[in-house]
Amino acid sequence: MMKIKNLFFWLGLILCVTPAINSPMALILGFLITSFGLVPQGIAVTKITKKLLAYSIVGLGFGIPLQQALSVTAHGIGLVMTTIIGTLLIGTVIASWIGLDKKTGHLIASGTAICGGSAIAAVAPAIDAKDEQIGVALGTVFVLNSVALFLFPMIGHALQLDQQTFGTWAAIAIHDTSSVVGAASAYGADALKTATTLKLARALWIVPVAFVSAWLFRSHTKKVTIPYFILFYCVAIAITALFPQGHRIYHLVFILSKQALVVCLYLIGCGISIQRLKQSGPRPFLFGVTLWILISCTSLSWLLTHPL
Repeated sequence: MMKIKNLFFWLGLILCVTPAINSPMALILGFLITSFGLVPQGIAVTKITKKLLAYSIVGLGFGIPLQQALSVTAHGIGLVMTTIIGTLLIGTVIASWIGLDKKTGHLIASGTAICGGSAIAAVAPAIDAKDEQIGVALGTVFVLNSVALFLFPMIGHALQLDQQTFGTWAAIAIHDTSSVVGAASAYGADALKTATTLKLARALWIVPVAFVSAWLFRSHTKKVTIPYFILFYCVAIAITALFPQGHRIYHLVFILSKQALVVCLYLIGCGISIQRLKQSGPRPFLFGVTLWILISCTSLSWLLTHPL
């Protein structure tokens, strides 16, 4: 009987290695596996997940074209910095006001400010977040991503936003890069180009945010835990810029890293139980929705009053 239970866990893991399972599905699959008590005993899921998360983030660095990202950042540095810093600061205030767990609130705010699941995955090891905190943050972001994918193009058409304005808005207000690309591609080719480039530029901010997060959440009895994998993430980005001839290899590493991140989400899901979700309550989701509405409305208002 125990072998059959273990089999379901390993089958789920194998599925997550294939393109048939995306990030949200992996998280849900892991949650179902643990809900039915199918996670094998003796497997250090948390330890494995943290290491694999770090490796995944480093690999994702090979998918960011440095020159393109820096160029876009230079043109919109004010807007980028304001929205990122503003989201993190407002998120901290709201999380404290509603009594939300600090680490969960910071993870959701980081995902909202930068690039969704990737930012959460990068910041989580830096602040030593627990699986349930990571899972709740990722779950919140994934739900809002799904809504944004359909809602943003509808709003854009209703307001008759031009391609560049919509692309900029999507890159700022939608969490994950995949949803940004999906929404922008549905709106138009120019919107897609603007949104993708700006979103990649925002992804560079994972580096300083991860380091600052490590310092903010340092233990009083321990020194600051330096997220060294972020340094390797920077090295990966630099390598793609210095040695462009290896673009095929970089693309392969990037694709494999994205799939490894899916496996991470499956393992994170395996660490989430219904009991833990009940303990978290509705606050994380309400916090995520509130923060998302604030950044969406304020950024759109600014873009409407300051045409690009």
